[in-house]
Amino acid sequence: MNALVNALHGRSDTLLAELEAIYKDLHQHPELSMQEVRTAKIAADHIEALGYEVTRDVGITGVVGVLRNGDGPTVMLRADMDALPMAENTGLPYASTVKAKDEEGVEVDVAHSCGHDMHVTWLIGAARVLAEHRDAWRGTVMVVFQPGEEVGRGAASMVDDWGTERFPKPDIILGQHVMVGASGTVSYRPGVILSAGDSLKIRLFGRGSHGSQPQTSIDPVIMAASTTLRLQTIVSREISPMDNAVLTIGALQAGTKENIIPDEATIKLNMRTFDEDVREYMLASIKRICCAECDASNAERPPEFTTLSAYPLTENDAAATQRLAEAFKAQFGDKAYETKPASASEDFSIFGRAWNVPYVFWFIGGTDPQIYAQAEAARQVNKIPSNHSPKFAPVIHPTLETGLHAMLTAASAWLCTSPAT
Repeated sequence: MNALVNALHGRSDTLLAELEAIYKDLHQHPELSMQEVRTAKIAADHIEALGYEVTRDVGITGVVGVLRNGDGPTVMLRADMDALPMAENTGLPYASTVKAKDEEGVEVDVAHSCGHDMHVTWLIGAARVLAEHRDAWRGTVMVVFQPGEEVGRGAASMVDDWGTERFPKPDIILGQHVMVGASGTVSYRPGVILSAGDSLKIRLFGRGSHGSQPQTSIDPVIMAASTTLRLQTIVSREISPMDNAVLTIGALQAGTKENIIPDEATIKLNMRTFDEDVREYMLASIKRICCAECDASNAERPPEFTTLSAYPLTENDAAATQRLAEAFKAQFGDKAYETKPASASEDFSIFGRAWNVPYVFWFIGGTDPQIYAQAEAARQVNKIPSNHSPKFAPVIHPTLETGLHAMLTAASAWLCTSPAT
């Protein structure tokens, strides 16, 4: 058994009870992206009390803690902190009822429907074990609590605010995410594990008029409807069946009244790709189709494109993943396994890409094992509420201890085990 995980035995019940209380508190008090003031303070206060050198407000609300413990590699552990602008519908006694104003000043419901509250709890727990058992390892640990993952800006904002001498450069960057899967399991993959994600807002400009006189208008509703249908053919008719890609129109907005032809319409779309060439082709195709539909409608202005978010591929370093896999197999046995890529996206890889440092990202199952087994047997896993569902609710145990053990096991795969190592 891993030395740091072994150090938990004898006091694990007390620690897990304390971490469960932290998790429930974070779950009840979610904060929107780049507004994670309370969450950041909780994380910073905890690790500062453990002896970490703590820097707050990195990249707006980010927190960096550094713990030096002799010569050895520098290992960076990362957790994201933000919640989603949506209402929770889990029925949990600690469910969120929080409302907050988003960046546009609109009041929205807020919920931890992606699991970042679990991520923060895991990292607080790992930071504590590392601080209290320094005899089990040598090196430098850097714990990073990141804002704004859900809007794709948090990692970049921290990198921009990082500086050259402010923090040590990591030798490896490690991160994990709770997902649908049997709680107690850990899954990983060398190479691409998460897709690239791009979200666009497209404004289509027409000419408004009275509904009774359509001949005097250029109707952006028709323009938007035709564009929406045509955009669906990019994946179905322009991308090879051998390449995975997704394009979803999440919003189509136009007009206010049934007898008014509006001046403009707005389309918001999201796409996921697993190959950079496919990504570039799809982005070009989106612009080509939108411009062509506007020309076909005789629009007086070309469409306006705004990037809402852009996530790069999460592509795990092969050698580092192999080292991680060996450590996971030794710790978890057959509950650690290689998985397929997921079509979700993350900004985690921005750290490694910016600094040219290898990184590994993996998944922790958060579904009640019995429920998952039944769904798998019935081939109905897709019916389990997933991340971003209002009903997404990881079971606390054994998800909490599994994620904690996984993070400590991963860190130990790089940290030296004795001064002589």
